[in-house]
Amino acid sequence: MATVRDPHTLPKAHLHLHFTGSMRHATLLELAARDGIHLPDALVTEWPPQLTAADEKGWFRFQRLYDVARSVLRTEDDVRRLVREAAEDDVADGGRWLEIQVDPSGYAARFGGITAFTDLVLDAVRDASATTGLGMAVVIAANRTRHPLDARTLARLAAQYADRGVVGFGLSNDERRGSTADFAGAFAIAERAGLLLAPHGGELRGPEHIRTCLDTLHADRLGHGVRAAEDPELLARIVDAGVALEVCPVSNVALGVYSDPTSVPLPALLAAGATIALGADDPLLFGSRLAGQYATMRAAHGLTDEQLAELARMSLRASRAPDDVRKAAEADIDAWLAAG
Repeated sequence: MATVRDPHTLPKAHLHLHFTGSMRHATLLELAARDGIHLPDALVTEWPPQLTAADEKGWFRFQRLYDVARSVLRTEDDVRRLVREAAEDDVADGGRWLEIQVDPSGYAARFGGITAFTDLVLDAVRDASATTGLGMAVVIAANRTRHPLDARTLARLAAQYADRGVVGFGLSNDERRGSTADFAGAFAIAERAGLLLAPHGGELRGPEHIRTCLDTLHADRLGHGVRAAEDPELLARIVDAGVALEVCPVSNVALGVYSDPTSVPLPALLAAGATIALGADDPLLFGSRLAGQYATMRAAHGLTDEQLAELARMSLRASRAPDDVRKAAEADIDAWLAAG
């Protein structure tokens, strides 16, 4: 039998991880108990929760759980702990580079405003990187359920921190809400600052929304983007433009985008030549971290170790990791394949 290598030891980059959603379940429970915060059963005895985003009610329930989880972060030490533990978990999963995505406006009221919170996160990232050895950077993301002018404020904030720990600008939350084109001004600010542009698109909505992200936001990477598989012409455009797809298989299934892991069209995307970076999205709510995405896709689609290694290489190529980090990780991917 062919050697089946451990995906936890495969060097890789993690490009789709949300700040609150990276929290360990045990940490959530501990912080909630400390401050007497009541958690719903879906975050305690019924964890990981049964989720769906097939309708507005399903997404509301998902967002409510996310907001409850955010509420347990009360102190600067809590924020530093979350970042450190996210780094430790990625290292345990073979991570060499992490771009963690955060919307500072969700924490501004408690932590002294968006600038003060961004400073705190970037300081925590520097400390966690030094402690764990994991290369780290931040993607600042606007919330598409808020006014586009708020997004412009965040884009200007991100631009101020370009080359100081912030590498990208995103747009998150339910992509069925609001008008994506209204956020073009914010993305133009980020583009002028040289930031990577990574809006969510092509998960809860299909190819038509991906086109909007490409045409109006000038996306360099797509958060999810998996439904490009439904439109061969669009997929060819994505491949030709070198736009990477941050595919999060476990969350796709949990939210009802696909019925099961075998339905996630990873083979079709790979066959078309797309650049894929597997991501964990929100491990706190979906129960699976980075290496789990590789293991799930291997089991669902019979992927070989060589194919897993190529997915890992693509994640590094799609990242903003410094050349030395990327080259060292790619050499270690070759060593991973050569072993055993």
